[in-house]
Amino acid sequence: MLNLNIIRARIRDEFKPFTLYLSDGRKIPVPHPEFISVGQAIVVVIGPDDVPQDIDPLHIVSLKETPRKKARPSRGQKR
Repeated sequence: MLNLNIIRARIRDEFKPFTLYLSDGRKIPVPHPEFISVGQAIVVVIGPDDVPQDIDPLHIVSLKETPRKKARPSRGQKR
């Protein structure tokens, strides 16, 4: 189980997007601090479809920073 204080610190201190990895193999992206809430015994993440995902903290295996996507050149620019 990942310590919930680690998640709280990631949200509070200079937020960078991250992904939660769960024991069942799911990956839950957290693109912005407004998309996650951490309680005493639950983590809630709002997905891209605005559906909340309730997560038991016991199933959070790890947390990794989401790699930034490379900026795509705008039309008319050379790659």
